[in-house]
Amino acid sequence: MARKAVTVKKIRLGRTLDEGTFEDFRKLYTADASATTPGGTAQGVDAMIVQAGRSHSADKKIQHFISNVIVDLHGDTAAVRANLLATFPPPAEGALTAPKYTLGEIYQFDAVRTPNGWRLSRVRSTPQWTIGTRF
Repeated sequence: MARKAVTVKKIRLGRTLDEGTFEDFRKLYTADASATTPGGTAQGVDAMIVQAGRSHSADKKIQHFISNVIVDLHGDTAAVRANLLATFPPPAEGALTAPKYTLGEIYQFDAVRTPNGWRLSRVRSTPQWTIGTRF
């Protein structure tokens, strides 16, 4: 059940980034969580919310595909690895457009069991390849 709970956090993270509902990070991450991504480095969930808002929002129609999730449990902690494919179409009001930028990354997370359930305490993404130009 713990592996499933940690995996569900990854799925919710993708949805949160896609929809631009960054306040939901408070349900996914610990208050002192850290992030190291192509968008920069942030310490604490408040800083992570600001960082995510610079690169993601619901109007940008970005999609995150998180797959091949591997969870290694160690009691009340877990190490998680996953693949990420993120697509970035250009802004187009009311029209469907092809992505102009696609990014492949490896996600690495640390997770901890808290009184409120499993939370992510660290995320690090490592770009592996890109196609196109980010606008």
